[in-house]
Amino acid sequence: MPLMPKRVRFRKQQRGKNRGVATRGNYVAYGDFGLQVTEGGWLTARQIEAGRIAARQYVSREGKLFVRVFPDKPISKKPLETRMGKGKAEPEYWVACIKPGQVIYELTGVPKDLARSAFMRVAYKMPFRCRFVERRHA
Repeated sequence: MPLMPKRVRFRKQQRGKNRGVATRGNYVAYGDFGLQVTEGGWLTARQIEAGRIAARQYVSREGKLFVRVFPDKPISKKPLETRMGKGKAEPEYWVACIKPGQVIYELTGVPKDLARSAFMRVAYKMPFRCRFVERRHA
């Protein structure tokens, strides 16, 4: 089951602007290794789930995987061959708004080479470029 909010205050949202780079969520906070995006855009709930499953299967349930993004924006879509007008369509799917530099997955409790190869598999499923990052130790 893809991620989605339990309830929302407003059922429909406008598209909005996704400008700038990430100032929050742009470093590895919970795990030892992370997958950071270098481009912005929308990440659908299905893509988040596909990446989570790919990482989970590759590390064969070792360590702990953290998903740092949540799809909270409803995207509505009119049915095909429908005339213009008659109001805004119903929400079709949910997306997370991603800015460049945001860390979307983190992994802990596995060796570096295993984490890197797991995140490379996840990166294939993402709609934008990603890079492997490590936690900055103080």
